[in-house]
Amino acid sequence: MRDADRLLDAAIAAADLAGRLIRPHFRAGLEAETKGDDSPVTLADRAAEAGMRALLAERTPEAGILGEEGGLDRADARLRWVLDPIDGTRAFLTGRPSFGVLVALLDDGMPVLGIIDQPITAERWIGVAGRPTRYTGSFGGTAGTRRCAGLDRAELSCTTPAMLDHATRPGHERLQAAVRRTSWGGDCYAYGLLALGQIDVIAERDMKVWDWAALVPVVEGAGGRVTDWAGRTLREGGDGSVLALGDPGLGSAATTLLAF
Repeated sequence: MRDADRLLDAAIAAADLAGRLIRPHFRAGLEAETKGDDSPVTLADRAAEAGMRALLAERTPEAGILGEEGGLDRADARLRWVLDPIDGTRAFLTGRPSFGVLVALLDDGMPVLGIIDQPITAERWIGVAGRPTRYTGSFGGTAGTRRCAGLDRAELSCTTPAMLDHATRPGHERLQAAVRRTSWGGDCYAYGLLALGQIDVIAERDMKVWDWAALVPVVEGAGGRVTDWAGRTLREGGDGSVLALGDPGLGSAATTLLAF
């Protein structure tokens, strides 16, 4: 990726700014509005995205910007920032530090840079295409997924059963029956844990590009793989399914079970 270090510096600065804008609102009784898709949004979401958009527009004027709250600027640009100021607003509203700031960069539609930032626990995952994922945090851990001999040894995670509908629930239930354990909750933080070798499989639905774009470089730079439920490369406008694997060797078994 041309100018990778300059673009990475801009992404880090954006994540830093979002954290500064979000932290004062955490566990502060912030009210939420309900958007048209029934998801919540807060003043913290909007302030963080507005700040990131302004910073990135100034530092990288050649790139477009797509944000969950503010829409798309410069649709014709080959480079495009994709922002989710608070991935996991429900977790944020209920005082759980499992939400995260997501900053991604697409190059001709493909994720080439991603940051997962947890501004309360001060943990950060940085993924850049062609480079190993970097993790910083006070809890220990090193970026790197773990090998898993089979699904029967795997830890599965999904943010909420509400992601699943009548068509996709049976496949997810088949996967749940095949793994060692299933845990619920986590939002983007679960993908960071997968990149640390704590989780083996994440299978989710109803994911927009701002939900998954930052996750791909982080997980794949740690040795994992991210696809849709059919094993295809994620692209904007896909079916909204996301399958993240710490051990890519689990892919065939997982996609077979998830088929719908």
